[in-house]
Amino acid sequence: MTRKDYLQTISKSKKPFIIYKSEKGFDLYTNFSKKIILTKNNIHNLVNKIDKKSKNKKTDLYIGFFGYEILNNLIGVKLPRQKGHNFPKGIFYKPETIIGLKKELKYENTNFDNLNDKFKINISKKSYNKIFKKFKKKIKLGQTYQIKICTKYKNKSKIDPIDFFCRLAKTNLAPEAFLVKDRNFSIISCSPENLITKKGSNISTKPIAGTLKKTKRLNKYKALNFFNKNKKETKEHNMIVDMERSDLSKICETGTVKIFKEKIVEEYKDLYHYVSLIGGKLKEDISNLDIIKAMMPGGSVIGCPKISTLQLLNAQEKESRNIYTGSFGYIKFNGDMRFNIIIRSILNYKNFSEISVASGVVVDSNSNHEFNENYIKAKALMDLYK
Repeated sequence: MTRKDYLQTISKSKKPFIIYKSEKGFDLYTNFSKKIILTKNNIHNLVNKIDKKSKNKKTDLYIGFFGYEILNNLIGVKLPRQKGHNFPKGIFYKPETIIGLKKELKYENTNFDNLNDKFKINISKKSYNKIFKKFKKKIKLGQTYQIKICTKYKNKSKIDPIDFFCRLAKTNLAPEAFLVKDRNFSIISCSPENLITKKGSNISTKPIAGTLKKTKRLNKYKALNFFNKNKKETKEHNMIVDMERSDLSKICETGTVKIFKEKIVEEYKDLYHYVSLIGGKLKEDISNLDIIKAMMPGGSVIGCPKISTLQLLNAQEKESRNIYTGSFGYIKFNGDMRFNIIIRSILNYKNFSEISVASGVVVDSNSNHEFNENYIKAKALMDLYK
């Protein structure tokens, strides 16, 4: 059976599976022997589940996601009752089979018609402007320095998640792209942002703060020049980098936290992103749970300072974020971890799709610009439904 045939076969089966971007292409995880639906009671055991006697087989890991709500609970931030489907707060799987796939995924959608309604936004431009002005006042009062307003696009839809993911990988491939397909839901993501890479005692994070729409006249060099000269974008990026450095300093040895790449531009289908890479050496007594508490939810998609900004967001938002701004990745039995930030993602649950996006508000932000930036981010995913 070829790798192309395997995608066709697994599509026809009801077997849950995961596809995750790797250095050489993609890895497909399946034949799950365990499925752990996260609660506040079992999350600690999962995160710290390290078997030092492990033979370090490729399948010696748990792979899955933390939702936004459970990450708030983990760091002691409460959420009010919100609207939304009763979607799991997080799920992790123990795979018994991992298959390497090539960079160019090949799949033929022959027996499935994607059926969908038009997308509707949960916050009108008028309502967005009111929230924007409210948060601007909070910034001037010093209650936050940067905050991310979330908007959500929703529709009723029946989709083929492999078809969506393969098309997305072809047109908008991102280093943290992944697909989760289970019995009654799927998550399709082209997330560009790595939050945690832990190998042994070394850890790194790659915050993104700054987005620019691509045009025919705008190349990568001009995008970098724009970011460097734009006070608002530079200020926003500097705040997030400083916060991530602060988060790493809590868990790393003194003097080891460094910026390895500062303010570079990464190019995607419709966007340019302003990116930095930060890393350090972990303290000897730091556990995986300590790392997750320090780093999640990722500051680049929340704002800063993290705790007070989370409290402001949670008091304002009426709908559950579900997976959005949570984290997807794996925890190996030897303690190594890789987690991204769940952005640029589709959650399809019981034949309803939602695409959540957010843009940053600082003291000199423009409401129309931020609202339109959210639409640009969502458009690349909504185009899959055409």
